[in-house]
Amino acid sequence: MYEVVPDPERGRERKSRILVVDDERSIRDVLSIMLTRAGYEVDQAEGGEAALECIERSLYDLVITDLSMPKVGGMDVLKRTKESSPSTAVIIITAFGTADTAVEAMKLGALDYITKPFKNEEIKIVVHNALERRRLEDENRFLREEARSRYGFANLVGRSRAMTEVYDLIKKLQDNRANVLIIGESGTGKEMVAKAIHYNGIRKDAPFVTVNCGAIPEHLIESELFGHRKGAFTGAVANKPGLFQLADGGTIFLDEIGEMPLNTQVKLLRAIQERSFRNLGGVEDIHVNVRLLAATNRDLAQEVKEGRFREDLYYRLNVIQITVPPLRERMEDLRLLVEHFVEQFSEEYGKTITGVSDEAMSVLQAHEFPGNIRELANIMERAVALESGNRITTSSLSPELLKKTHARRSRLPVELPESGLNLDQTLARVERQLIQDALDRAQGVKTRAAEMLGITFRSFRYRLKKLGMESEDEETTEDT
Repeated sequence: MYEVVPDPERGRERKSRILVVDDERSIRDVLSIMLTRAGYEVDQAEGGEAALECIERSLYDLVITDLSMPKVGGMDVLKRTKESSPSTAVIIITAFGTADTAVEAMKLGALDYITKPFKNEEIKIVVHNALERRRLEDENRFLREEARSRYGFANLVGRSRAMTEVYDLIKKLQDNRANVLIIGESGTGKEMVAKAIHYNGIRKDAPFVTVNCGAIPEHLIESELFGHRKGAFTGAVANKPGLFQLADGGTIFLDEIGEMPLNTQVKLLRAIQERSFRNLGGVEDIHVNVRLLAATNRDLAQEVKEGRFREDLYYRLNVIQITVPPLRERMEDLRLLVEHFVEQFSEEYGKTITGVSDEAMSVLQAHEFPGNIRELANIMERAVALESGNRITTSSLSPELLKKTHARRSRLPVELPESGLNLDQTLARVERQLIQDALDRAQGVKTRAAEMLGITFRSFRYRLKKLGMESEDEETTEDT
């Protein structure tokens, strides 16, 4: 049976590598044979000097070294190992163990200290525990780095003015604990913004706890937030910490805060004001240090007026407000977002898709995306999953999307709806549709499309960039 550990650097599993260091060949051989049979990859070093050469040359998960050796002793091997690879576990073995040397070895970073003679089963257990601890430490480090990368600014895609304003606010919020209210339509990426605030701030190594206030039944939400004591209600068979306790020292993100019942809002307000609360059934105050982020797709100011949301809680939450724009108001970011999702899902599905055809992109640009970024992600995942070539084509887009786009292109708004409209957005949509129609008729030749529209080629290229229909890195020379 093999002992394997996750290899974060390669994303696959491998056998653990162990270096056995001892100037007595019999000890080296016994340990090497035993550990090799247990499924480990084992190297030997016949003393401290040889061990230092091995450490410089290779990376090990675990070093097992004798303490007393001529010229270079076990303490020197320990020091050099930790200098070269701090995450490598080290176990010291000696026939002359004392409390002082054990303490010194532990201070220098040794994971364990074993005296001779030892039992094989004892060594196996110590080695297993050491490698398991190493695995968990590596895994936690990898997950922290992955979280920082995944929720850093790099994952908030867009160069539009609206997104630049969001980035600027996040930067200003990195080193303070002000409460933040994130507002925006469903699917715009409010949780991604919350994670970017957390993972780019001073609490990035502390917990980030998400609470979907709309998904928790009303009779359970207080218990989920603040925990309960055994016997507090029917079914409370044991003490349970609340999500505020789990977030202590870090950030708690209250998603869909507008769905929270009024009676729970009262207790949340007290927890924010006092920075403390009581478990259900508890009699002692529990103090926590959490950063509070909240998000909603509702107009909370209107909810306050209509009595569905507490005014005092609204002002407590709304210290800093970040508005995440809907996709239809940042269509110049569409191409960047499409490229981002193609790359992401191609990696997930093990494909080598490098881009999107002009025809498929025109279909996407003509769509209004009522579901925002979430809808776009869904469309692109489906397209990547179904595409058999190296570029996304219209054949991989859903029939419903193609039908909607065709219907929208077949008519232009000529009358003012009863409900009114956004003139800038409507004009931009009409302009985008006419430019795309001209490109389609001109078979992609921009000079011909510009002539059809009665504008100069330079003006045509400017409009393409303004509407996000051409990436900045495309050739700027005139089509021939």
